[in-house]
Amino acid sequence: MSITSGPRGRLAGRRLTRRLTQLYVGLALYGISAALLVRAGLGLAPWSVLDQGLAERTGLTIGVVSIIVGAVVLLLWIPIRQRPGFGTVSNVFVVGVAMDGTLALVPDVHGWAGRIALMILSIVLNGVATGLYIAARLGPGPRDGLMTGLHRRTGRSIRVVRTAIEIAVVATGFLLGGTVGVGTILYAVSIGPLAQFFLRHFAIPEQDAGSRVVASGTPAQAILRR
Repeated sequence: MSITSGPRGRLAGRRLTRRLTQLYVGLALYGISAALLVRAGLGLAPWSVLDQGLAERTGLTIGVVSIIVGAVVLLLWIPIRQRPGFGTVSNVFVVGVAMDGTLALVPDVHGWAGRIALMILSIVLNGVATGLYIAARLGPGPRDGLMTGLHRRTGRSIRVVRTAIEIAVVATGFLLGGTVGVGTILYAVSIGPLAQFFLRHFAIPEQDAGSRVVASGTPAQAILRR
């Protein structure tokens, strides 16, 4: 009997199904949470500030801009010798589509109580989403890979590289018309601990991880996306 059709093959199939489910649920929730943060109107995650600013200037939707920016960032992987995984390419498209779909369905929220509640919900949901898709170990997001790649190529710490890129991204997005506010600050200080918490909760045991090419680096290095 072939090993792929026996118990091991069925187990491997279930593991892959779990990883793919985590990946796509996580990416969809990421786009949904990013869109809800837009509707809260109290400040966006750093990369979303850039996406929104470009959307304001180009007339494109923020989801389409997110896809374009993700693709451009992915091209920057070439000189720093990063290798994308299946989840990396999925990240580019699924998050943007989920953002636009949510924005089409969810209206603006009015009143401080509602906006603050939506902001907090969005950030927590983003932490859940990040834990899900990173724990799937099918490849980092384009922006994650850019940061970890620059870390390896420059020898600078993850903290320094992350801070430099995100300051540049927020400043550029703000100048283009993106929304910076208390939500931006709250996201910046809370997403790391939140994502790390949910990453442990959704972690797949090492033997479940399958391919190790796209899972290189520590999870903590990957919690850097937006």
